[in-house]
Amino acid sequence: MWQDFKTLADRAEQPDIVDLFEDTDRAARFSLRFDGMLFDYSKTRLTEETRAALVDLIEARDVPGRRAMMFRGDPINETEDRPVLHTALRNLSGGPVLVAGEDVMPGINTTRARMQAFAEDIRAGRFRGEGGTITDIVNIGIGGSHLGPEMAVMALRPYHDGPRCHFVANVDGADISDCLQGLDPQRTLVIVASKTFTTIETMTNAATARAWMGRAVTDPARQFVAVSSALDKTAEFGIAPERVFGFGDYVGGRYSVWGPIGLALMIAIGAERFTEFLAGAEAMDRHFQSAAPLDNMPVMLALVGVWHHQVRGHGTRAVLPYDQRLARLPAYLQQLEMESNGKGVTMQGAALDGPSGPVVWGEPGTNGQHAFYQLIHQGTAVIPCEFMVAAKGHEPDLAHHHRLLLANCLAQSVALMRGRSLEQARALLADTGLSAAELERQAAHRVFPGNRPSTTLIYDQLTPRRLGQIIALYEHRVFVEGVILGINSFDQWGVELGKVLAARIEPILTGERDGADKDASTRQLVDYIRNLT
Repeated sequence: MWQDFKTLADRAEQPDIVDLFEDTDRAARFSLRFDGMLFDYSKTRLTEETRAALVDLIEARDVPGRRAMMFRGDPINETEDRPVLHTALRNLSGGPVLVAGEDVMPGINTTRARMQAFAEDIRAGRFRGEGGTITDIVNIGIGGSHLGPEMAVMALRPYHDGPRCHFVANVDGADISDCLQGLDPQRTLVIVASKTFTTIETMTNAATARAWMGRAVTDPARQFVAVSSALDKTAEFGIAPERVFGFGDYVGGRYSVWGPIGLALMIAIGAERFTEFLAGAEAMDRHFQSAAPLDNMPVMLALVGVWHHQVRGHGTRAVLPYDQRLARLPAYLQQLEMESNGKGVTMQGAALDGPSGPVVWGEPGTNGQHAFYQLIHQGTAVIPCEFMVAAKGHEPDLAHHHRLLLANCLAQSVALMRGRSLEQARALLADTGLSAAELERQAAHRVFPGNRPSTTLIYDQLTPRRLGQIIALYEHRVFVEGVILGINSFDQWGVELGKVLAARIEPILTGERDGADKDASTRQLVDYIRNLT
């Protein structure tokens, strides 16, 4: 497989991006539209030939077959023998989805109806804390049970008309301490999100929150909700069954915001808008299943990613939303991509003989322009950039702000593509009165190599529906890339080893074990910590 990528890279014509635009139809032919969204990948070095070769991978790697298996509930997560059915959580208009011959949709629909009823009871003041109407929600989770709802709640801030939402993930006591400070325990609801109700960071934080609430509330467990499938453990914690919302093991944590993990979002924006969020994702699901490759947004986003990382060898990709409310989207996509496709073996257990997933990172524009864009523009590494921006904001009286935001977003992709030549830099300094030698020295610092690739995703406005579409777009992008690479995108064994070792090291920190079996570096670090504490 990797030899195929190398052959493609070696034989492909590699014109500069600017030169590709001698074709006056390039922008139209290297972009596609779907339901209020435009994805433009024309500012890359893809040619008709290389794009066609990449599209051939869709059939060669049987992406359509694996896609059909996923949507119908086959156990494509083969290392755990599980289906992958986060799509069923947003299956609003489709038919049955079978797992081992049983339709899971009635259970999903029942759980969603229970969530809606509970969320509306909170929002209407029918479910109250000991001190009155619930004013604040504290969501305690980690990983997928934290990043998804936190990102979505922030993104949809203009639609909030429910209680304020706060999020705790880190086992560092500073996280929960800072979160709870200033909240009224008698009017706070705590959501504990852990499928097994055993995640050490989450349960440590949950116990701390319960103790905090217990100092002011007679029955703190009554103001706790569990997003979990472990009814025995939630009962031990004191949470009544009617306040427990579970989901099947066919939904991975980083794909779970569509169901009970999204309860905080539903409480914040209401059941109707949460349904719009699901409907946007469902629309992207239908598009992904039915559109031909060149018209298929997830497929083309994936192929551009494969082109940049596996073929061109660019090790990272920057996700750059020009939207402050999408500040947590890069971190969300970081987990989605790097936990899904950060693998070293194929589905058959053989070692990969080339790169798996790229490093994903980013920050909102325009902040990043005054931080790391220097490296993107003039550094020695080529970093493909993925810009995204809404055509209009939610603040009509601040439309001039949004125009400036749009102008900056568009300008960055132009600057990355065009750069600035040495001749242009010289001309820029021609009237400064510098000596010839100094002018040459200064001009060199003002050269931008250009020819640096980017894509741009533009949508009308960041609504619940659009957010659902964007998240589903990237989910399916990760799926396609994983199928092309021949890896399992739906397990995450890489997170386990550190947890096991942490459990063994904690007793050494407390002095319950001597740590003689640990390496010299770890013993030194432990000794230093114990001497300081």
